[in-house]
Amino acid sequence: MGTKIYVGNISFNASEDDIRELFSQHGEVESVKIITDAQTGRARGFGFVEMSSEEETKKAISALNGTVLMERTLTVSEARPQQKRERGSFNRSGGGFGGGKRGGFGGGKYSERRGR
Repeated sequence: MGTKIYVGNISFNASEDDIRELFSQHGEVESVKIITDAQTGRARGFGFVEMSSEEETKKAISALNGTVLMERTLTVSEARPQQKRERGSFNRSGGGFGGGKRGGFGGGKYSERRGR
């Protein structure tokens, strides 16, 4: 088990200081990061807390999972490594912008109706 904790269902009004204060009751907090949307800068409702030891991490997870903070019930668990995500493509499975055997935008039988 690592020392990084996933915290979900965080209120959009909560700050990193609010989260730090809550977790510091269960050990030394190394860092707090609330994840924000890259385009809007708005909080996405989850974040990560890093504790100074595995023992404190376990203690914080068991104590705080299901805790209510600012009228939201927190989901607290061990953080898992981020999985690689495949980047989206417009031509993946024949839908959208002219992929597969469909013609042009919107798909369907456009090219077949025109005798192509």
